[in-house]
Amino acid sequence: MSDKIRILWADDEIDLLKPQLFFLEKKGYEVITVSNGHDALDVLDEDGNIDIVFLDESMPGLTGLETLSRIKSKLPNIPIVMITKNEAENIMEEAIGSEIDDYLIKPVNPNQILLTLKKIVDNKRLVSEKTATDYQQEFRSIAMEINSGPDYKGWVDIYKKIISWELRLDDSNNQQMKEILNMQKEEANKEFFKFVSRNYTDWVKKSEGPRKSHDLMKEKVLPLLANGKPTIMILMDNLRYDQWKIIEPVISELYKIEEEDFFFSILPTATQYSRNAIFAGLLPADIQKRFPDWWLNDNEEGGKNLKEGELMSDQIKRLVKRDIKSEYVKVTNVQGARQLQDNALNFVNNDFTAIVYNFIDMLSHSRTEMEVLKELAGDEKAYRSLTKSWFINSPLWATMQKLAERDVQIVITTDHGTIRVQNSSKVIGDRDTTTNLRYKVGKNLQYDRKDVFEVRNPGEVGLPTPNMSSSFIFAKEDLFFLYPNNYTYYNNFFKDTFQHGGISLEEMVCPVVRLVPKNK
Repeated sequence: MSDKIRILWADDEIDLLKPQLFFLEKKGYEVITVSNGHDALDVLDEDGNIDIVFLDESMPGLTGLETLSRIKSKLPNIPIVMITKNEAENIMEEAIGSEIDDYLIKPVNPNQILLTLKKIVDNKRLVSEKTATDYQQEFRSIAMEINSGPDYKGWVDIYKKIISWELRLDDSNNQQMKEILNMQKEEANKEFFKFVSRNYTDWVKKSEGPRKSHDLMKEKVLPLLANGKPTIMILMDNLRYDQWKIIEPVISELYKIEEEDFFFSILPTATQYSRNAIFAGLLPADIQKRFPDWWLNDNEEGGKNLKEGELMSDQIKRLVKRDIKSEYVKVTNVQGARQLQDNALNFVNNDFTAIVYNFIDMLSHSRTEMEVLKELAGDEKAYRSLTKSWFINSPLWATMQKLAERDVQIVITTDHGTIRVQNSSKVIGDRDTTTNLRYKVGKNLQYDRKDVFEVRNPGEVGLPTPNMSSSFIFAKEDLFFLYPNNYTYYNNFFKDTFQHGGISLEEMVCPVVRLVPKNK
């Protein structure tokens, strides 16, 4: 198949256009000509490689507008340029309303044609090429930052830059650049793992380093109550920074983004630990001490996040020195999501509302999250696309649309992210060892030390100790833990799935975004 841009030009005076056709052919375009609308439709039916259609408005028989309508009903995405002798406003309004991409007035100037082609057909290719070139130029700069020993703020900046390029290259067909970017992200995660392993214990023991899960409400949410506006925190589980960036343009239609900030999920980057810490304002070991009946260890039966509302109320009482009306809402199924939408305007009667929205559960419905994501989201681009499609059609966005009509402030955040796992690492443990693929807690664990960040004294990092000899291990980079039994089967089963619990930029660097409605 030819690499030339192929133009179908329909005009009953095509013989008068030989200078323009010759000009286009010299510029490297291939032009197929017809003299009426019926022939144009026949060519499009028979030839699937037409890139753009030039359509004369005033052809006898099937008019240009009628031909336009029929083409669009069959090929809604093909670019069409209308060419007319008539500048009558109603004709052009009708054509523009039918989704033409441009129009030209006869006599057609060859340079105008060229400009239109560059604008419509070449634009995507040119943007793609420029994006790839720009990334090539910045690759070295990002590589130097990765290897310069950045602090936690530096790591956030590196991660933001990598995601920015990933999103820009999503629309590019430059596979080579995408592979280079993936390699750079892998290198970043390799160095980030070393950085976290060196510093994490001090972050917890000395209360230094980045804002962490248990600091989130105290530092970024509860202070907002001082201005008297109803505050609504929407916590979407598993929401990665790149997924936030993909739904940001949708939200920005109705909301102004007042602040985009970050916190680091505590380890393990798993709901039981990170989300309980967020609502309690305490590390898991302190939750267990303060509320021994509420905390369940991994190896104990029962739901591990059933007391978030109570933990939230306790934190508010400790930190907010006045009575406030608060509400905790958890959405885990379609019925709950519809109720959220129906009750949206009731939230403005509260001082503070926390909404936990299990959007992974909502995506997958009755299937396991692993199965649905492996089936529908084989890579990061597909995962982002799925997130955006889901969000636009979700009761959550419908709820936010209702709230945008009121004078409220909204915080969107998450508990932790996920990483697409690629490589396995063998672990041996007893029957009480946890099943999570990115972290393990148990007695007498056997593992490859180079693959993990090991914590032999859980109390040092704010974690409960299920048994006297319990230790935690956290997976590095894109590894997932497997037991030796049926190793090959489970390796194939879990490879390329999205998991959490370990140490990666995707899991630990979490967005926290403050919004206000634009019309307020």
